[in-house]
Amino acid sequence: MSAPAPEVISLGCRLNIAESETIRTLIAGRDTVVVNSCAVTNAAVKATRVAIRRARRARPGAELVVTGCAAQLDPQGFAAMPEVDRVIGNGEKLLPAAWDSLAPVVVGDIMQLRETAPHLAASFTGHARAFVEVQNGCDHRCTFCAIPFGRGPSRSVPAGAVVERIAGLVDAGHAEVVLTGVDLTSYGHDLPGAPTLGMLVERILRHVPKLARLRLSSLDSIEIDERLFELVTGEARVMPHLHLSFQAGNDLILKRMKRRHSRAQAVATVARLKAARPEIAIGADLIAGFPTEDAGMFAETLALIDDADIVHGHIFPYSPRAGTPAARMPQVDAGAIRARAERLRDAAARRKAAWLAAQVGSVQQVLLERPGDRGHAGNFAEVRLTPTPVRAEPVEAPLSSGAALADSSPSTVSGWNVPRTFQSRPGASTTRSPGRTENEMARTGDVVAVRITHATDTHLLGTMI
Repeated sequence: MSAPAPEVISLGCRLNIAESETIRTLIAGRDTVVVNSCAVTNAAVKATRVAIRRARRARPGAELVVTGCAAQLDPQGFAAMPEVDRVIGNGEKLLPAAWDSLAPVVVGDIMQLRETAPHLAASFTGHARAFVEVQNGCDHRCTFCAIPFGRGPSRSVPAGAVVERIAGLVDAGHAEVVLTGVDLTSYGHDLPGAPTLGMLVERILRHVPKLARLRLSSLDSIEIDERLFELVTGEARVMPHLHLSFQAGNDLILKRMKRRHSRAQAVATVARLKAARPEIAIGADLIAGFPTEDAGMFAETLALIDDADIVHGHIFPYSPRAGTPAARMPQVDAGAIRARAERLRDAAARRKAAWLAAQVGSVQQVLLERPGDRGHAGNFAEVRLTPTPVRAEPVEAPLSSGAALADSSPSTVSGWNVPRTFQSRPGASTTRSPGRTENEMARTGDVVAVRITHATDTHLLGTMI
């Protein structure tokens, strides 16, 4: 009887997802469960402990290993949990030797690391899009954040290795690749010649022409240089969706956070982006109840949702992280923090609902995800397919609202690339729009044209055309 398949439970950021696929390769054939943890907030650490206990109940006989940021920051605390067999640090989790070791705790001094991604996963099992780590660590010291101590100093992957990696993923059938990192816009400062993120994106697009969609994870808006701006606003293969690390909308709070931008700069950046490419969808992180925040300061953060047209809002109630400067500042009442977070979530939900409603009637290029009846558009709106039949007729829509398709022989319909056939992916679920032939069935991982017919407060509905 064969051993149960290894399992990797990934919490937190997209970088963790990318690293989890490497871990999955390293533990192939073992009866092992890995919890790849997050420590961005106290709630994330609590969620990690919950995931550990749940995993032990589900797999009582498996080896259970904890890694990730929470494990790096508190290795002894996690090693003391009765459910945990071993703890492996962030600096070691991509190294085969760490997984072959029998030591209960394998956690080194991550601040001494100078390289990243020494091993790269061959595939992304179960994911329609692939995540590629191009940068790790952070040299900034935002006063609320413990992640630099969980990830170490900023370090970048050489462009040649990134291009080779992405080319392999495209050859394996991935139409969309997401560039990930802890501080993505700091990419390259530690490499010979100090290349920028814009230079990396340009090189990827030039040397991997078959890549249909390139998406960027969270960016520091103050570090978007001219080259990156031009690519984000002028290159159709770069998705019209940016997630910006704003955190707050009041200048004094931003200063106390040790952020490097002002409120006016955040608003101006979004205005300039949308003037150049109107369909760009803006996401942002916002923290409610940072120490010393009063009602007027909070009101400015609340207004930022409208002022910066934030349609993908990630709201975090502030929680003090041990050892950070913000934890020593005068704290806001816990009840006020909860109430402000709820008001931010309500405002973000209202803004998103209005934005989704405005998409009705458009045609979106959607990357199909499991189970095959839904996916995400280029602007990262969730789209669910409906069985309502539609005629394949010309659709008048602006070219800039679309994105390049994975299919190498598309037909053009009024400026839109609409796939005739789809690549076959073994084992992928399929979806057939009424009237399509057998060789026109769309599969998970394909990019398909979808006419948007309805909108809810959280997602779009439409039919393939």
